[in-house]
Amino acid sequence: MKKLIQFCLLIFFFGGFSIAHSEQEDRPACARLEFRGQEFDMVAFDLNDYSVRMFWKDSDGDIYGSLGNLKAQLSKEGKKLIFATNGGMYLTDQSPQGLYIENGHVLKSLDTAQKGYGNFYMAPNGVFSIGKKTFGISTTNDFQLRDQVYATQSGPMLLVDGKIHPAFRQGSKNRYIRSGVGLVNDELAVFAISRAPCNFYDFASLFKEFFGCKDALYLDGAISKAYAPCIERYDGGGNFGVIIGVLPRD
Repeated sequence: MKKLIQFCLLIFFFGGFSIAHSEQEDRPACARLEFRGQEFDMVAFDLNDYSVRMFWKDSDGDIYGSLGNLKAQLSKEGKKLIFATNGGMYLTDQSPQGLYIENGHVLKSLDTAQKGYGNFYMAPNGVFSIGKKTFGISTTNDFQLRDQVYATQSGPMLLVDGKIHPAFRQGSKNRYIRSGVGLVNDELAVFAISRAPCNFYDFASLFKEFFGCKDALYLDGAISKAYAPCIERYDGGGNFGVIIGVLPRD
């Protein structure tokens, strides 16, 4: 919790203009902030304080698809959804594009192809993983299968060891809604989504300069949504593959 509070204070002093935080489990560090004249929504989670998971299909084998469906199903099970966002790219049948691990089981294998269509193959791409005690973000080439409980592959990487992806260009006119995840450290992950179209360079810079991340991964573009009640954002739609969801710690 101490790391989360320190991070929250950092945002407050360096540009966040609407921020909320409480030590209650259903009130994480979150903000609606401005960076380079653009607005972003962010939510940060300490793995020691929250249960960060990934969801694809329910117990009947049906794909959750939307954030609203996931919230409704969890509610039926007596569970409270604190935050949710799309968790990486997917194929036309809504199966994960590339590696997907859920509850320690590899449901889709790592995609190591060097060339292909779309942002996923803008090398380097990478993997966001959740272990029992730590988060991880690594390039696909550096990823090693160990004891990850959850993992999703996406692309491109936004930051690799503090460096912005070499294909991104400052001032690019290639502007879309962007969503991504970065690591402040191996226990603290920050999720961000732009409130209006922005380019890759500015989005990567948000994670590097504002959040102080060394590694960050792009999750998806124009279709991206976020359910974040802590900042009064209640997106419930979508037609996704993997969804990242956060619940109170068991």
